Amino acid sequence: MRIAAGSGVRVAGVGMTSHARRDMSPSEMATMAAGEALADAGLQPSEVALVVASNALGGILCEQGCIRGQSWMGEMGFAGTGIVNVENACAGGVNAVHLAAMSVLAGESPVLVVAVEKMWTGDRRATMEAIEEGLPAPERLEKRRGMGDNPSRSVFMGLNAEWARRHLESGETTVTHLAATAAKARRHGSLNPLAQHQGLLSMDEILAAPVVVDPLTRPMCSSFTDGAAAVVLTGGDRSGAPRLLASVLMSGDGTVEYHERMGIAGRKAFDEAGYGPADMDLVELHDATSAEELLALEAMGFYPPGKAGAATLAGDTSLGGSGVTVNPSGGLVARGHPIGATGASQLVELCLQLRGVAGSRQVEQARLAVMVNTGGIIGEDVASVGVVVVGKG
Repeated sequence: MRIAAGSGVRVAGVGMTSHARRDMSPSEMATMAAGEALADAGLQPSEVALVVASNALGGILCEQGCIRGQSWMGEMGFAGTGIVNVENACAGGVNAVHLAAMSVLAGESPVLVVAVEKMWTGDRRATMEAIEEGLPAPERLEKRRGMGDNPSRSVFMGLNAEWARRHLESGETTVTHLAATAAKARRHGSLNPLAQHQGLLSMDEILAAPVVVDPLTRPMCSSFTDGAAAVVLTGGDRSGAPRLLASVLMSGDGTVEYHERMGIAGRKAFDEAGYGPADMDLVELHDATSAEELLALEAMGFYPPGKAGAATLAGDTSLGGSGVTVNPSGGLVARGHPIGATGASQLVELCLQLRGVAGSRQVEQARLAVMVNTGGIIGEDVASVGVVVVGKG
């Protein structure tokens, strides 16, 4: 979706809950994030033209298979405003943002995006099985039967470990690079008061941690996360508000490899925005694991194949480093991965950075940023990938 300079699709308000709590219901988290975003934009619920609500697991874990947005935010006072519900596995958040931007371009404004996920229910197996609904049923059942020596019993962690092993076999990426990536995530997360994991970990501690699936240790993997995030998109001249420069949404069909599809989406988004990877000051990547961060950096064109690990170890991707700052929020590994809310959480971070209000994790003079949110797997392909480029207001 090309967003012309004069169209003025801007992020007028943002809000996000702590990703470190487990004591809030989906309704409490959704209304808190939505209320913060509306207050930030200076709006009342009755002034919203459309609400797009994202959630992945509510039908399985929270006994709300349908009308989730209406059920969880029905008392906010939207005064009959249309509420559209979106589900697309881990990419639901960016799907909701894309639909909201399309609505603004069509003249419906302002649009509120609210994304929420509750993953901690007391039944770990139920949550793991719910996440795996992001695979087609025949593939899911086959992969569950074939997990073999996968001690995590998680299909998705097994797939991520397989990608990691392939990358290590190339000879340029090492387990030390994976540890450096996870340690960087924890450093950034320690600066984010809303992050799930705020404690520092050394590379040695990360390497010595329990193995989830070889070569991935526990701190190299994202965790179950409860959380919500919200953004208000609006048209017209909203001086100082970050502006969407491009939004690309693609679905895989099994014809190309997962990261190849990500690269196609990234190149299209950069082309539509009129910028390239070298122009970006920061990126929020979908680092379901630390290995995935390196693979995504290379797929998106920030580094040649096999070079992202060494750059991370050298500190180039850290705050104050010589390269693009990667996941200043802490990313999925440290900020947290509340499935259907992850894409919206990424956009909140981009906007805080571009507004210059990110506190101790602020990227200096940030002017251009990009986010990458993926969800689900079809064969070897990604089921849904969204890339959004945002510029300083």
